[in-house]
Amino acid sequence: MNSFDDLLTEASAADVTGWGFDWLTGRASEQRPPWGYAQLLAQRLDGVRAALDLDTGGGEVLGEAPRFPPLMCATEAWPPNARKAQERLGPRGVEVIEVAPGTALPFADASFELVTSRHPVNPDWHEIHRVLRPGGHYFAQHVGPASAFELIEHFLGPLPRERKMREPQDEVAAAQAAGLTVTDLRTARCRMLFHDVGAIVWILRKCVWWVPDFSVDKYRVALLALDSQMRQGEPFVAHSTRHLIEARR
Repeated sequence: MNSFDDLLTEASAADVTGWGFDWLTGRASEQRPPWGYAQLLAQRLDGVRAALDLDTGGGEVLGEAPRFPPLMCATEAWPPNARKAQERLGPRGVEVIEVAPGTALPFADASFELVTSRHPVNPDWHEIHRVLRPGGHYFAQHVGPASAFELIEHFLGPLPRERKMREPQDEVAAAQAAGLTVTDLRTARCRMLFHDVGAIVWILRKCVWWVPDFSVDKYRVALLALDSQMRQGEPFVAHSTRHLIEARR
């Protein structure tokens, strides 16, 4: 294993745009939920004529689908990701639209048979309901409560209020309040392993909302503690939480 400072330097310089995680290969791993979201997404896209993917990132997950409906749109709020999504999906006929966070979707009412998302930032249920056609479906994999909080709280300390956010049943209630009928809800808790401190730095740079004020200088002591643990052959263990949710208008 490289020195502590070399690991920090390497991870600090690595590209973190898009939603690919190949940089972590051999350095960190995460169990996947049992339902296989990408495969289920591809099946649903194959059965409709108009679909929208929200918070598409760099289009990595959507791009796994072998076929798209005649009308396929995707939105993304972070400009570097929007550019990657356009490069990846544009040649396949997908209309990628950069949007401002918290604004209405730039589509007419009842535009889509299917609205999808993998790890949306903050699903706007009223907007999802609005752009869905009657009988249309929302199909998504969401981040659940206290996801990766073992790692987050290593840096920030206990976060009891934040641990209660993103509860699946709260999202079901919000979807139903917007006029949707939830037809499926599944949950999973998945093990995450980090084998070197560079992997920690990289993931915190990529998922900037985990530790919003993160920098290697500010959290050097906390990073040294993790480095010492992992150099003794003990990976850092955290757990991600996910839920699969499907709803019908």
